[in-house]
Amino acid sequence: MFGHFSYIITVFLMVAGLFIIIARGNLIKKLVGLSIFQTSVYLLYIVPGKLVGGTAPIISPQYTVYSNPLPHVLILTAIVVGVATLALGLALAVRIREAYGTIEEDEILARDHVVVAASHEEPV
Repeated sequence: MFGHFSYIITVFLMVAGLFIIIARGNLIKKLVGLSIFQTSVYLLYIVPGKLVGGTAPIISPQYTVYSNPLPHVLILTAIVVGVATLALGLALAVRIREAYGTIEEDEILARDHVVVAASHEEPV
């Protein structure tokens, strides 16, 4: 049970992040859910990369078990992409707030529906 504890936490974070993205209408909450989901993916790659008793891959006769450094390096890149994604999402949320006066998804869709309906009316 405890040997797979990190995987249980990873799956919990993944499901929680996906639920927040799908179930919430607030754009900021959706971005928080996306960040939680991204964190679970980071854990999914990092956890198997570390071996108990493993050391850095330095060739020496005294070490026989090595940890793979590749997942850690790839996750550094993923963290940078995640920060950029979050920054872009926040910038879009600010711009949407300026244009619509709200960041609630259902209110934005309702305002768009009113604009589209008004544009299809024929002038009298």
